Formats: sequence, C-alpha cells, structure tokens
Amino acid sequence: MTGVTTAMTDALRALEQAIAPPRPGTPVGNWRWSVRQRLTGVREALVIEDAGIDNTWLAARTGTALRERHTLVSRVVSLGSDVLDRPDMDRLRLELRRLVTDLNHHLQHLNDLAYDDVELELGGED
Repeated sequence: MTGVTTAMTDALRALEQAIAPPRPGTPVGNWRWSVRQRLTGVREALVIEDAGIDNTWLAARTGTALRERHTLVSRVVSLGSDVLDRPDMDRLRLELRRLVTDLNHHLQHLNDLAYDDVELELGGED
C-alpha cells in the first residue's frame, strides 16, 4: 500500500501545483492542458489504489474508503472533461481546489486504515 499512497501523494502534489493561476502571458490553453494531464495522473493513482486490508474488523471502513474512491474517480473524470472547455476559470479552479482537499482527506483515510490494520496485527494498546 505504501507504493500506492506514494503514487497518489506525488500525483496530488503535481495537481496542486498545476491548478495555481497561470502566469500572466501564459496561454490559458497551456494551463488547461497541464491541469488535464495532472488529473489523468490522479485518476491513474486512484484506479490502481488497493486498500489492501483484509481484516474483518476494518471491513466497514475499507468499504467506505472504496466507495469514496469511486466517487473521487467520477469527479476526476468529469473535471478532466470540463477543464478543457469550461469558460468560468474561477469556478473551475474552486472545484479543483475542493477536489484536492477531498483527495487529501481520502489519502488520510487510507493512511488511518493502514495504521489501524498494523496496530491490530501487533496487538496495539487496549
């Protein structure tokens, strides 16, 4: 799972950098294409993601993380289409920032699951 979360962290960092406002004089089309490429990287990281937790005590939380991932993949795909032609750049950037926040929360949920799984295996504190 570490490799997957590393891939997601890297893709998320690249997206955060890409959604910064384009520099003055930079063609908006270049900014849009760059953001679209970063969204593709995020989508790929989400698709290869595997919670990798088989512990029955965490099954409900793992299921929640999987549902969350499916919702995020749908949003990434939708925004990937919109980023190339949506006229309202401010609203688009706002939605992209919300997506980044939600992706960060999802990544934290995965890390929490991994931590709890290890704690249960090692017989953590009672």
